[in-house]
Amino acid sequence: MTQYITGSLYISMILNAAVAIENNKQEINELNVFPVPDGDTGTNMSLTISAAEKALIAMTPGTLGYVAEVAASAFLRGARGNSGVILSLLFRGLSRRLKDVDKADGILLAEALTAGMESAYKAVMKPAEGTILTVSRVTAAAASEAAKTEKDIEKVLEAALKEGNIALADTVNQNPVLKKAGVVDAGAKGYLYILDGMLRALRGEFLEKIETSMAHADKADFSQFAEEDITFTYCTEFMVQRKSKADTNRLRDFLDGYGDSVVVVDDAEIIKVHIHTDDPGVVLTKALTYGPILTVKIENMRQQHAEAVKREGAPVSPPEPVAPEDMKEFALVVVCAGAGIEEVFRNLGADRIITGGQTMNPSTEDILDKIVSAPSDTVFVLPNNKNIIMAAEQCVSLTEKRVIVIPTTSIPQGVTALLAIDETDNIDDMASQMTTAAKRVRTALVTTAARDSVFDGYEIIEGEYLALFDGALAANGPDTETVIEKIASDFSPLNPEFITIFTGEGINENEAASVAEHISSKVPNAEVTVINGGQPVYYYIISVE
Repeated sequence: MTQYITGSLYISMILNAAVAIENNKQEINELNVFPVPDGDTGTNMSLTISAAEKALIAMTPGTLGYVAEVAASAFLRGARGNSGVILSLLFRGLSRRLKDVDKADGILLAEALTAGMESAYKAVMKPAEGTILTVSRVTAAAASEAAKTEKDIEKVLEAALKEGNIALADTVNQNPVLKKAGVVDAGAKGYLYILDGMLRALRGEFLEKIETSMAHADKADFSQFAEEDITFTYCTEFMVQRKSKADTNRLRDFLDGYGDSVVVVDDAEIIKVHIHTDDPGVVLTKALTYGPILTVKIENMRQQHAEAVKREGAPVSPPEPVAPEDMKEFALVVVCAGAGIEEVFRNLGADRIITGGQTMNPSTEDILDKIVSAPSDTVFVLPNNKNIIMAAEQCVSLTEKRVIVIPTTSIPQGVTALLAIDETDNIDDMASQMTTAAKRVRTALVTTAARDSVFDGYEIIEGEYLALFDGALAANGPDTETVIEKIASDFSPLNPEFITIFTGEGINENEAASVAEHISSKVPNAEVTVINGGQPVYYYIISVE
């Protein structure tokens, strides 16, 4: 039996826990209540602990207190989603109890688990039962009880896990939403996998990562080429509804003069183009001579390269400091995805945009980087996703700048919040106005089911269409018409003045017009606007005000 945790042993425990959560992340993801495509709990927890894993691998082992502090800092900066943030808080509280400690026995471990639990509870405004918080409380209490008679680390952690698994099974009864779905809490499940991985390391049982079909040994190493190797900045793809009979070879010749990697495919009805260029506007203007543009996707390859290098751990140059004359009274940092939606936010004054949202929650460090580079000492952050709010809030204490997180949970809320800004107000009044305006917005989302499921009387089949209204499952069916019919009916009694439809990637003009027409027929007094958002995951994001 192991009597003490040292700094080097703690490193092994965290590394083993990282493998445990990575190997089981898909199982945890599938506990998601709604079967929507989502980066979700398992992925977020795995990415969060992997940040600590990288930091610990790179360090020289020291005292337990020092190692725990390094791990906690990396947990915080790498935290993604609510589950990742809560996980970081559990380990931050643990590290504070272990500060200046060379090694810990079972008694001190129990106290550290309790400190972690208390840290997490304090950070959550309205803690609910049947969550990771509940299980962290039960495991800490069990560890404390075991430590009254047993100092052995393994036995204390065994007792914590035993009671934690009992508490996990009960989460389905404690949380009404989980009960409807018939699943246990995903975050709690992930936390127990982490504790189990740590216990296995104490026993000398070291796990190996299970390779999945998604992992490839021959993955490109982006750090091996420099940004200067990218000749043109924008990867531009678009589709044109062919109206002109002009020879597309002329279009191809034109494009060759404005970029590289040119691909032009056409038939009697459409022309599809791919090009790397510095002048996407010129290219699109030329394309319009062949017919109306149906879809557009423009991506900044230099930015993508920097992000890829960062993900792989290669050094990335720090952002250039903002010149004093360019500083503003306040700056806006926005999280969103989709070229059209990004353009909307830029037009509304966004100074920094973080590409993220559903399936790609940015980490605390991703958000902090944009805050630091923003041209003001006062920065508003709009997460635009309920699973990003906590990660954004962690930035408040990580910079000397004043950071104000507006708790927007959707793209429409973010847009409305920016429209509510009155620059004659003081900062506090601005924050209040933005928050109030965002709360008035109702949001509907249309996507497809990621798996078969039964929820609250709905039998859901993988691949069918789902509509969520204000986060609740509103409809499911074999086609978009079915779910649009249902949510449009839900809009009607609200008597909205404005309805805005953001169309996702792959949605053409005709499909968007059909959806707008259908909604207008159900809500004839509302002004309906269609914007090509280009967002992933959701075919339609619909704002109702």
